[in-house]
Amino acid sequence: MEPPRPGDLVNVASGGPALDGIVFDTPSSSKVVVAVVDPGRGPVFRTVAPSTLSERANEGPQDRVLRLLIHRTPSPVHGAVRGGGPGGQSRTAHTRTAAHRPTGR
Repeated sequence: MEPPRPGDLVNVASGGPALDGIVFDTPSSSKVVVAVVDPGRGPVFRTVAPSTLSERANEGPQDRVLRLLIHRTPSPVHGAVRGGGPGGQSRTAHTRTAAHRPTGR
């Protein structure tokens, strides 16, 4: 299978029965975030290895629910896309708290 892209229909085989899923994000070459329907929890995101995925050609009965989950979730932001520094406070943030103000001596 070629590297998965967001929106690809896949089967996820990781330990239990194969689940139908839709690729949401590929944060690295060793991780893929997939939307699947967990039998106990409903539609959720799972991070899996690309080796556990296989392509599927046909739409499944739960794909509508998975697309709704993907649609209402903000798109992922990766480090190279973000502006600014590596994290922490921005340049304009206050770095110290206000000094104690004694009252009535």
